[in-house]
Amino acid sequence: MGHYIKKFLPRSLLGRSLMILVVPLVLLQVISAFVFYEAHWDKVSQYLARGLAGDVGAMVDLVRDNPSQAGVARSIEIARNRFNMTLELKKGEILSNTKEIVQGDLPDSFFLSALDERVGLPYHIVVSDDEKTITVEVQLGEGVLRATALRKRLFSSTTYVFVLWMVGSSLLLFGVAIIFMRNQVRPIRRLAIAADAFGKRQDVERFKPEGALEVRQAATAFLKMKGRIERQIEQRTRMLAGVSHDLRTPLTRMKLQLAMMGENEDTKDLNDDVSEMEHMLEGYLAFARGEGGELPADTNLSELIGNVVNAIKRKGVDIDYHYEGQVYLQIRPNAFRRAVTNLIENAGRYGKHVSVRVGKRNEMIEVTVDDDGPGIAPDKREDVFKPFFRLDQSRNVQTGGVGLGLSIVQDVVRAHGGDIQLSDSPQNGLRARLRFPI
Repeated sequence: MGHYIKKFLPRSLLGRSLMILVVPLVLLQVISAFVFYEAHWDKVSQYLARGLAGDVGAMVDLVRDNPSQAGVARSIEIARNRFNMTLELKKGEILSNTKEIVQGDLPDSFFLSALDERVGLPYHIVVSDDEKTITVEVQLGEGVLRATALRKRLFSSTTYVFVLWMVGSSLLLFGVAIIFMRNQVRPIRRLAIAADAFGKRQDVERFKPEGALEVRQAATAFLKMKGRIERQIEQRTRMLAGVSHDLRTPLTRMKLQLAMMGENEDTKDLNDDVSEMEHMLEGYLAFARGEGGELPADTNLSELIGNVVNAIKRKGVDIDYHYEGQVYLQIRPNAFRRAVTNLIENAGRYGKHVSVRVGKRNEMIEVTVDDDGPGIAPDKREDVFKPFFRLDQSRNVQTGGVGLGLSIVQDVVRAHGGDIQLSDSPQNGLRARLRFPI
């Protein structure tokens, strides 16, 4: 039951806040309306019905007491001047011995009871076609007395006033609540946008704390956390850059000494070891450096990946590239190019044919890389994203990889707000799918 109710509840903070304000307001209005109709409307309707029935009864008594022509004329004058009512005596006419409404609908039943109480004679009620007047025909000994009055005498305008007041005040309060709550929610939304942008390594320098005290505290905590993370990243990058520089110096001396010794079997093995160490060092530094200080730009993804594919094709890799129109995305071009290059080269290293696709799917941009290689077992597809993890059985250890390729790819993809998934390829190999929100 609770899960069913949640489907109809708003999900946003603004919607839920407004609901918290509006629901008690609506309940208050409903209770007020109920109390009004119970305690006020019925009583007012009874008083109005008794008043009009009493006027009709008074006219009946006047005509019965003095049925002469002068007496009837005096009654008609009194009805017109005192009761705002039109009176007419039709002599000789006879009504059926019943009490009924012969035309139109009566607003309520109180008037019938009041007529029974105040008149006590057979009567008919006629409501005009335009529903502006109501006529009561009463059977007297001399004929039928017709008393016509305005129908609004049975209706209180306070009902409309009350309803308009309730609706008007509710709309006014609801509008004020929307304006107020939007101003309160806006800083929270900006904090969420800033946190998402920082997670994507985008510039959030313009963000500043604002809003309620608790929101300012959260924003201040976010800025402090942002500063600590940036300092840690900078320290890590600086440390590894220094380590890289320090290690390059002895490696360069070793390469120079090996070159002076000439080529033989021993120096060849040492040269291979030195090259492998340099390759490993570059991999470590690339993983630690991440995206550096590169700024994002609106980039033609189809063209960028096409350039990467053409560059890898020149190395002899069979690649089929297809894109659905010109797809643009806000990315860091160099970091994204490095990630896509790692992914396509990895597919070309273990497969004979590679297929690359770029397009839009369900409000997402997808980059799909398929190969016909040995693939990766489903239970290992999460482990391959761990730094320095290698699949010895399915990957050749002589390729020179250090187990950082897919880690770098995942780091770059997630920094752009996307995700990477590995699955079985239609080519019986591995499929890597990159997905980015538009």
